[in-house]
Amino acid sequence: MRYERRGERPLTRKAFARRLLGHVAAGGLIVLGSLAIGMLGYARFERLSWPDAFLNAAMLLGGMGPVDPPRTDSGKLFAGLYALYSGLLFLVLAGIVLAPVMHRILHRFHWTDEKG
Repeated sequence: MRYERRGERPLTRKAFARRLLGHVAAGGLIVLGSLAIGMLGYARFERLSWPDAFLNAAMLLGGMGPVDPPRTDSGKLFAGLYALYSGLLFLVLAGIVLAPVMHRILHRFHWTDEKG
């Protein structure tokens, strides 16, 4: 995705909304993929049912912590690594969603109309 440069006019509101929607959609796909990885890990290492694996993965992604404490060593290792990943994912998603907003603010601040 190309962002406008200093000498270019800022995007229209409609184009900006499309850009923002694209970033939100990309973030949503990343969340869905991360949730699938978490569910597979909980089902594999902790032998949880799919609904329980979903609940635990969703709670970790949401920052709440697992519902079922891990019982196996491999499950504990997975849960710890998945928790670290989830914490970093929060920061990455914030960057993905806020990037177009921050760019628009900074672009409007620095944009100079060469014609006027």
